[in-house]
Amino acid sequence: MPTWPIDAFTGNCENACMFLREKSRTKDGKTYRYWSVVENRRVCGRRVVQRQVLYLGGLNDNQRAGWVRTIEALWGEKIKVKQLALFPDDREELPVLACETIRVQLDKIELHRPREWGACWLGLYVWNLLELDIFWGRRLPLSREGTIWLNMLKALVCYRLIDPGSEFRFHREWYVRSAMGYLLGEDVSLAQEDKPYRCVDLLLEHRDGLFEFLKGQWVNLFGAKHDVLLYSITLLKLL
Repeated sequence: MPTWPIDAFTGNCENACMFLREKSRTKDGKTYRYWSVVENRRVCGRRVVQRQVLYLGGLNDNQRAGWVRTIEALWGEKIKVKQLALFPDDREELPVLACETIRVQLDKIELHRPREWGACWLGLYVWNLLELDIFWGRRLPLSREGTIWLNMLKALVCYRLIDPGSEFRFHREWYVRSAMGYLLGEDVSLAQEDKPYRCVDLLLEHRDGLFEFLKGQWVNLFGAKHDVLLYSITLLKLL
C-alpha cells in the first residue's frame, strides 16, 4: 500500500491556529464584551483570513481561562510531518522500514464528514454546457482585491441548485462542507461573509441580457420553437 506524509495542509489552505477573539460593545455607558473561537487560515497569496468557528457570548474570567486551556490542548503543539507505512491487518509479516509501520483494519474504516462532490461537479457541468462563461466572463471582471467574481457566481449558482439557502448559510456552512473550492481552484477566502452579497449586487443590471442569452442557448441546444416562453425568475436571479 502506498505511503504518504501526514501533514497540516489540506486542499488549497493551511489551518494555522485557533484562538479566542474579543469584541466589545458600549451601550448606555456600559461596555459589554463578547467572545468567539476563531480560526486563522492561510489562503492563496500567503494571505490569512479568519473564520468564526464558535460564538461563545459573554464569559467570566474562569470560563475564558477554561476555553483558553481547551484550545491549547487541541492546538498547542505544531503539527509535524510524519511518514507511516500502512498495511492490511491480515499481513503476517511486515517489512523492516525506516518509518513506522501500522496494520490497518480495512473492514472497519469509516468515512466521516464527507464533502459533497458529485452534485457540485454536475452543477459546473451544466454551467459549461450552457456556456455561461461567455456571457458572464466579460461582465464580471476581477475586483481590486483579486476576487474572481465569476467563480463566486458559479459557487452561488451551484449552491442555489443543490441546497438552496441564504447567503449567510453559504458563507457559514455550505461552502466549507462542499467541494466547490477544489473544483474552482479557490480557497476559503472566496466565501468571506460579504462577498456573496456583493456578487449578487453585480448581477441585477444584466438580468434582461441574461434572459436573451439563455433563450438563445435553449434554442441552440434543443432546437426549440416558441410563441410564448415562461421561465422561473427565482432561477434567473443567479443564473
